Amino acid sequence: MSPRSASVNEELRRRSRERLLQAAVELVDERGFEATTLGDIADRAGSARGLVSYYFPGKRQLVQSAVHRLMHRTLEEALEREPHTEDGRERLARAIDAILGLARDRPVLMRQHMAGLLQAEGFVQCPEQRRLSELLGDTVARYGSEDVTADYPMLRALLMGAVYAALIPGAPMPVPVLRAELFRRYGLDREAGVPPESETGEEPRKRDLSRFFATEERPSGP
Repeated sequence: MSPRSASVNEELRRRSRERLLQAAVELVDERGFEATTLGDIADRAGSARGLVSYYFPGKRQLVQSAVHRLMHRTLEEALEREPHTEDGRERLARAIDAILGLARDRPVLMRQHMAGLLQAEGFVQCPEQRRLSELLGDTVARYGSEDVTADYPMLRALLMGAVYAALIPGAPMPVPVLRAELFRRYGLDREAGVPPESETGEEPRKRDLSRFFATEERPSGP
């Protein structure tokens, strides 16, 4: 049997990493960070346990990368949903609703993520985190910022603060209240984005996360 080509090996590695990211998000969402082991994640992903350390230095780095993936793909989906728009104000409204929606729909996962950011490692610099930064920076630019390097960190801080406020055990603030305050700050119409009343009676976001993790074979090109 001839050895696999470099491109095949690269694809297999990519798919293994994707399965680990998906398994990490699913298990922490179900059980919490402390109750989830690297062995659990490897088993859910169908990977050898030693393979986890090939991609990630530890559990916290793996989980943070996985949550950043969920965040950037959720944001991407919200920004590009139909009807498609290039309007900066609408896109900012969608971005705010996407991030607050994660706090509402996946409180265990997002609470663990916020706690992890306060550990010594802080932000994990990974492709998932960089993509999230790019999307938020582009949103700020389309909104009309004249200084994205200053306005993007402010938006990020306000979103993180709102998520934290929504998830404080014993004293959470209602997501609609936090949304109204952010919309007021940015001068957004409350009917923009995904108003809370438009989701009345709907199930929380689908539990299936597979659409955010590309474990299928990608097209080879046009």
